[in-house]
Amino acid sequence: MTEKTIEFEGIEPVIIFGPYDNYLKKVREAFPDITINARGTKITFSGEEPDLTAVEKILKEIIFLADQHGEVLDKDIDTLVSLALSPVSRTLVSRAGDVDVIVETKDYVVKAKTDGQRRMVAEARTNDIVFAIGPAGTGKTYTAVAIAVAAWKAKTIKRIVLARPAVEAGESLGFLPGDLAQKIDPYLRPLYDALQDMLTAEKLKFLTERRVIEIVPLAYMRGRTLNNAFIILDEAQNASSKQMKMCLTRLGVNSKAIITGDVTQVDLPKEMVSGLLNAQQILKGIKGISFVFLDKSDVVRHRLVKDIINAYEIEEEQKHAPKKKEL
Repeated sequence: MTEKTIEFEGIEPVIIFGPYDNYLKKVREAFPDITINARGTKITFSGEEPDLTAVEKILKEIIFLADQHGEVLDKDIDTLVSLALSPVSRTLVSRAGDVDVIVETKDYVVKAKTDGQRRMVAEARTNDIVFAIGPAGTGKTYTAVAIAVAAWKAKTIKRIVLARPAVEAGESLGFLPGDLAQKIDPYLRPLYDALQDMLTAEKLKFLTERRVIEIVPLAYMRGRTLNNAFIILDEAQNASSKQMKMCLTRLGVNSKAIITGDVTQVDLPKEMVSGLLNAQQILKGIKGISFVFLDKSDVVRHRLVKDIINAYEIEEEQKHAPKKKEL
């Protein structure tokens, strides 16, 4: 039996414990073998591993949310508990002692590093289609690939299909050298890069040759039905509404999908509506489809990326702000 204590400062206890201690009650119900006592700004809990580590992580995340946002929502507690109880997380926490682990190999461990990424993991466990929307650098693609690889390793799906629309960001595909395969390779490279971190070169080559893992341009998915598959559509803001519908309707029996995109970086012609923006409007509220929104706080690239995103947001706000009339 091990006992641990967590203390917090500058936060009202009711924000962390919940009205009538409801948040703590949810954690106690999820982990009945862990004893949790709270008094003032101190939480003491005791029990055995791996539950003790899982509860510690949940409590620290609740404190972090309260400190960063000034509030904790009931659904936040549900998400944290759901993630901690997921089979993949519980298997890995017993070995790695960290519920943030998404997928682990002999040489590499992929973890959810931010609250937004943790939400992606939790929502992907309970929903068949997850939209992960946020700015560059928030780890949307990397996390989505890790979730898919974890599902394949757990044998809950049999293959992984990764797709991207081949739309240029201010460049012309037609002027690129080489045949079609060589032209589209730059668009699919980020997906290869993510996979290469999680699988050995030999394993990745073996799986792609046998089409267990497919990396294809979005247009090549037309007419297919994908059973027992995990589909990832990356850079979905550059898919048209028709392409988005086509992709989502490829879903077959026992399949899941994660759609990632950044609505601030649409490279489609001005007259064409982004399929990602359209999907936000018409698919919300459908059971089994979840939307996760990441923001600047989820950026995990260079420290300057947050400042760059912020600067562009300010410029965009100023551009659309009503102009003052001259006297």
